[in-house]
Amino acid sequence: MYVVCVHVHVLPEHREAFLEASCENARHTVQEPGNLRFDVLQQADDPNRFLLYEVYRDEAGMNAHK
Repeated sequence: MYVVCVHVHVLPEHREAFLEASCENARHTVQEPGNLRFDVLQQADDPNRFLLYEVYRDEAGMNAHK
């Protein structure tokens, strides 16, 4: 299993666009054969900070997503 954690700090004026694009990416990624999970998490005390949490069955699945 491969886990990718991406920490992102977004400018406030781009937050909504980032969130929409990230959620759309997650919806498509979870349909990929090697993906097990893709979460878009928004920090509670700073709405401009996000964590993208991706889980892949194996290295091949992770590389196929890239």
